Amino acid sequence: MASPAPQTDFLEPPTGARKIRSIGPGLLAAATGVGAGDLVATMVAGASFGTVLLWAAVVGTLVKLALGEAVGRWHLGSGATMLDGWRRLGYWATGFFGVYIVVWGFVYGATAMSAVGLPLNALFGGLPVGGWAAIAGVVGLVLVWVQRYHAFEKFMTVLVLIKFATVVFVAILVGPDVPALLNGLVPRLPEGSTVYVLGLIGGVGGTITMAAYGYWLFAKGWKGPKWLSMMRLDNATGYIMTGIFVVSMLVVGSTILLGENLTESDSGLLTLADRLGALYGEPVRILFLVGFLSVTFTSLLGVWNGVSLLFTDWVRAIRLPHGKKAAIGPDVTNAVVAGEEHTATDDRAGAAATGDERGDGPGRPSAYEAARAERSLPFRGYLLWLTFPPMALLLIGRPFALTLVYGVLGSFFMPFLAVTLLLLLNTTMVAREARSRWLSNAILGISSLLFAVLLVTDVYNRLT
Repeated sequence: MASPAPQTDFLEPPTGARKIRSIGPGLLAAATGVGAGDLVATMVAGASFGTVLLWAAVVGTLVKLALGEAVGRWHLGSGATMLDGWRRLGYWATGFFGVYIVVWGFVYGATAMSAVGLPLNALFGGLPVGGWAAIAGVVGLVLVWVQRYHAFEKFMTVLVLIKFATVVFVAILVGPDVPALLNGLVPRLPEGSTVYVLGLIGGVGGTITMAAYGYWLFAKGWKGPKWLSMMRLDNATGYIMTGIFVVSMLVVGSTILLGENLTESDSGLLTLADRLGALYGEPVRILFLVGFLSVTFTSLLGVWNGVSLLFTDWVRAIRLPHGKKAAIGPDVTNAVVAGEEHTATDDRAGAAATGDERGDGPGRPSAYEAARAERSLPFRGYLLWLTFPPMALLLIGRPFALTLVYGVLGSFFMPFLAVTLLLLLNTTMVAREARSRWLSNAILGISSLLFAVLLVTDVYNRLT
């Protein structure tokens, strides 16, 4: 597939209707973070407690929206990447992330492929779930390998619209109880609901992929504080759509499966598809499975692209100065527009002009360059790591020790992200108009406490 050049047409942020047409990275980030496991968690919460926990889904959406905005604000306000921010905090941050992204990729690769294999098997049969899963992984590898961001965004947007339309249609079809929905906006904790509430608030849509949002902003050519307003619209659109999507799944689960003791695995969605088919006919079953497939495949593609970008940047950042030696911020001389080509001649000229050859800041010799990242060896190497080694887990299952390490490291990531954003966005590394104010600090602080509670709860449940 032909790959157009990075989208850097807008020297200034768009206005009017062009702003709507420019929305994209936020859809990718929000859609990638919601996979089959999130659908199951929402469905089980609905089946167990009806729409009583609707408020938790709304709060969860607002928390993710705030975190996504903070990630985007760091990239636009500092001109640096998330990894640059973490290396400014020290080797403990980049070291943790390096271990996490390697373990996470190995285990999640199998999880993502299996999730796509389930609806493919239900729709077409012919092969076992593992066979379809392996095919899905290779197809995802090829699509991400040959596409560049501009084409990738358009393809993902189509899948996002399909999954949104199908699930919302099914929610309308089953006939939601509007008074019960409104009543569900009142916060309450029925007996036994704490774990579900924590999952809806902290779990749904909250993954490593949130950190990829800024890389997609750079790939699209957005750079500098002047893009903050556009970024906020983009991010809000993605997470509002995700919130409506999650509420729709809660409605479907509470209406169709209320009171049933469901398994908390991806196969529970096949149970829901069969029930929809029995009640409304085979076309509705197929429609839901198509939506299920769109959910899982967007999550797979988003991870294959976004997390590979994160790994690519980690390979760059881990070799650069850390701590106070890392020169980061909007005032660094000779900054380049992310997404544009940057040559070694430019690097030497900039270093000579500033007398600084460390190359550890944006626009310096070792800066992250969006235009080259998707063609780099680390990017393609991590794509292969996501795809082929995890296929062994499709055959033998996930060893307990590996699953435990994966789960514990994953529990640490969201509080890690929230706390580090809280630290970074209150420094002079960020342009004044992009720094956190009291509201942003309050939301990030509350989110940090919430994710810390989730961390303790999850680790305790895994170890007992």
